[in-house]
Amino acid sequence: MTGRHRPAARVAGTFDAFGVARRGATLAGTLDASALPRVADRLAEGEAPVAWRIAGAADALGRPAIEVSLEGAVPLECQRCLRTFSWPVAQRTVLLLARDEGDLAQLDENDAHEVILAATPQDPMALVEDELLLTLPFAPHCDRDDCTARTGAMGDSGLPVASSAFDVLADLKSEQPKKPKG
Repeated sequence: MTGRHRPAARVAGTFDAFGVARRGATLAGTLDASALPRVADRLAEGEAPVAWRIAGAADALGRPAIEVSLEGAVPLECQRCLRTFSWPVAQRTVLLLARDEGDLAQLDENDAHEVILAATPQDPMALVEDELLLTLPFAPHCDRDDCTARTGAMGDSGLPVASSAFDVLADLKSEQPKKPKG
């Protein structure tokens, strides 16, 4: 097979991203996000249903792409009040497909879309997990009206819980006596 491109063997559960893009095909399913190894430690206890969809597409210039969409909700722990709350997931990302490293470097110069190396079969769960990790907040916090940081409630030490480190600094600065100039 000299001079001809031989496609990589497909592993069970994987798909040919270029084939999906060319046909405009769709892969879809639902999953419990807590079953994804890299996501599990970022979630609080509870159900984490997420519907996912990978659809073949092309960008405005006709280059092959896939669109990865996620819809659902996952439980997170508020970093302010330490209570569990539901974080809505609504993510849609267009990924341009690169055939090799050179193609990847060229396509990556465009800031409009993300680019993936798709010369080998793709694992849909790895793509879903990557997108879910990107949509989760680094330091999640709830919007409850009774969140201790929002209400100025008293902490375990009997001191008020500050809403931010800057509030603490402002309080300290206002308590210090002013030094005479001279």
